[in-house]
Amino acid sequence: MNILLVDDEQLELEQLEYLLKPFFNFKSVYKAKDASRALDIVDKVAIQLAFVDIQLPGKSGLELAKQFKNDYQIKVIMVTAFQSFEYAHQALRMGVEDYITKPLIESELIEVIQPYLQQANLSDMVNQTLETIHNRFDERLTLGEIADDIHVNNAYLSRKFNEELNTNFASYLNNYRIEMAKRMLKESPRMNISQVSETCGFNSQHYFSSLFKKQTGLTPREFRLKDVQI
Repeated sequence: MNILLVDDEQLELEQLEYLLKPFFNFKSVYKAKDASRALDIVDKVAIQLAFVDIQLPGKSGLELAKQFKNDYQIKVIMVTAFQSFEYAHQALRMGVEDYITKPLIESELIEVIQPYLQQANLSDMVNQTLETIHNRFDERLTLGEIADDIHVNNAYLSRKFNEELNTNFASYLNNYRIEMAKRMLKESPRMNISQVSETCGFNSQHYFSSLFKKQTGLTPREFRLKDVQI
């Protein structure tokens, strides 16, 4: 697996490489300090995964990530010093796999990359289903719709999803939405509970709050207040 790290700060590049190597047996790690150098690398090397800082000299990290996704089909994880979810949400809407904030924390980095690593051992149809969930979690999604999009039988896709992930489509989708909601509650204090619920794809705030409490033991409001107090 070829990995590309893009950041204009040398120390940040070295820290990210240091944190990644003990956990993942990457074939090669390439580093670039700007978009121009990064594009030179991807033109010569088949990169599978890129960590891209949002703030880059010249072309921004968001612009570079969009080009990686559209022109090279590279999976992208954004790295940002911005604590506001609005920046991260913009990146997620572009189709990047995930994001992580600076300063980098090892446990958070591992959590962010785990779903990607898991996908390496999954079938193409399940990978495509996960990518759709991650890119469109804020929409009304059904497994039948995804099955039609990737031209497979709905029942067969459902069975493969259950077998490979040990959970069903609805549970995975709701769990992912709750994880996104937790981030919004922490990082976007100006968003009220109703806005968080809607942005994460829930049609009912009551259902969202009930599911959130079932999974975390706290209501969304309690979760936000606890994080502020910490």
